[in-house]
Amino acid sequence: MNQPGVGVAVTGTGSMVPATSLSNEGISSLVETSDDWIATRTGIRARCLAKPEETLASLATQACRKALDMAKLEPTEVDLILLATSTPDDLFGTAGLVQAELGATQAVAFDLTAACSGFVFGLVTAAQFIRTGTYQNILLIGADVLSRWVDWGDRRTCVLFGDGAGAVVLQANDRDQLLGFELRTDGTQNKYLNLAYHPEPKELLPEVTIGQNTFHPITMNGQEVYRFAVRRVPEIIEKALYRANLTVDQVDWLLLHQANQRIMDAVGDRLGIPAEKIISNLAKYGNTSAASIPLALDEEVRRGSIQPGHTIVASGFGAGLSWGAAVFNWAR
Repeated sequence: MNQPGVGVAVTGTGSMVPATSLSNEGISSLVETSDDWIATRTGIRARCLAKPEETLASLATQACRKALDMAKLEPTEVDLILLATSTPDDLFGTAGLVQAELGATQAVAFDLTAACSGFVFGLVTAAQFIRTGTYQNILLIGADVLSRWVDWGDRRTCVLFGDGAGAVVLQANDRDQLLGFELRTDGTQNKYLNLAYHPEPKELLPEVTIGQNTFHPITMNGQEVYRFAVRRVPEIIEKALYRANLTVDQVDWLLLHQANQRIMDAVGDRLGIPAEKIISNLAKYGNTSAASIPLALDEEVRRGSIQPGHTIVASGFGAGLSWGAAVFNWAR
């Protein structure tokens, strides 16, 4: 339960993508594919890729600065920085690096890993800190540099992923703008989408053997992930709307994880939400994992499509397998 009079409002958005863009035509010089093959099956036309010197922390920091500027908030006023990512610059955590680069000296900072569901899971997590009265101002970031972990010789996966960062400012508010949510995980389906560590035995002493190696590139069973998404995502959205005491007709925007245009179209069809209400920037950026929802949100806010009072249903889904939905109003 939230503390009386303490609600949550999204007051600022920001995003950042690398300058380098790789088109489908460029991909076709790496693997046997074509622009038509990729676009027909996924809706993707290009993706942005980080250069070796570009870090997750730098992309996230730039997105945060834009969000703070929109919210008219100084970095020193931030209480918590929550970074949803599966591709940190440092396995010990990257949120602290963002805190340092921003100069957010009063903020606690930590990472959260829930893959493509990360932003929605992070939104719900951040809201609890505000609702309990613990923190007033929170920076929530969704950011991933998946190009580091793609097998660029595997045409099943290399066509899908891109890099980017998105951020929102969440602030305490008299009127709670997070209207409802629902989160789910099914670990029995974990095998269908992985960025897995593969240990190799290393003998230290005759009776002491450990495992050492590195993470292998992304693997995915696309058909199973598709089936999972088109079945589970409409269900979780309906549950989140029920908790918000809203109907589908009251939704202004459907903001799905930008994984595949066919998935987004199928979810919209099953819910009866018209295409003009479904936000999509997949064609330009591909699947940016935890960054995809805040990146698309920021673009529509800055374009002026999303207006104060609009009701948005956001849903993330992916590795874990995990999925979730949150219903909120744009309140700025």
